[in-house]
Amino acid sequence: MRDSDLSGGKLRRLLVLALALVGCWSPGSAGFGLWGHGWLSLMYGKSPALVLPLLLSLQLTVHCPTEAVEIYTSGALEAVNGTDVRLKCTFSSFAPVGDALTVTWNFRPRDGGREQFVFYYHMDPFRPMSGRFKDRVVWDGNPERYDVSILLWKLQFDDNGTYTCQVKNPPDVDGLVGTIRLSVVHTVPFSEIYFLAVAIGSACALMIIIVIVVVLFQHFRKKRWADRADKAEGTKSKEEEKLNQGTKVSVYVDDTD
Repeated sequence: MRDSDLSGGKLRRLLVLALALVGCWSPGSAGFGLWGHGWLSLMYGKSPALVLPLLLSLQLTVHCPTEAVEIYTSGALEAVNGTDVRLKCTFSSFAPVGDALTVTWNFRPRDGGREQFVFYYHMDPFRPMSGRFKDRVVWDGNPERYDVSILLWKLQFDDNGTYTCQVKNPPDVDGLVGTIRLSVVHTVPFSEIYFLAVAIGSACALMIIIVIVVVLFQHFRKKRWADRADKAEGTKSKEEEKLNQGTKVSVYVDDTD
């Protein structure tokens, strides 16, 4: 009798270990409702012969979600002191987005210190009522598009640090926390993008100047030709007038004779 009890105890312990390893045995688990009563009966002393059928039913019915919320952020961000910045955070979830969605933003200063609350969303946005972010952070997300971003106003140098974005969309509540390392600077460094923009702008300005010069050159050249034509026409008219006057004088002399 003792050997039978010992064997049953070993089997129960092995079953508990197996369930713990797969992470599915709890009253709230997906498959608990189908086989939970049999398991509880076994744990409270019924026949160990139930172990094998129970394990088979467990294998066939238990479904443990393996998906998790995935968070996407920029990772690192640089912004100028005194400006506004959008802390972008998007996510993906195997479960449809509903009213149970919660979003939590926190902040940890770069020089260390305790974590500080930044923003919370659950059906409606909840801004901080005190602290450094009071009246400086607003909701700028759209859960239907899996966007849970926020907008931070009037950056200060002590806003340097790490911002974390945590999303829970029950039953999908597991997943890593998204992080953004914000650096607040005096001016944005002159990067290749700015150099390219300046080069393109300069080329466009040069093209415009060349077009203006060509148009002005054509205009003045046509005007000069017109002036020359008018001058030549005037000279020709004077010569014809002189010739006509000479002809009239000759006719008058002949008539006098």
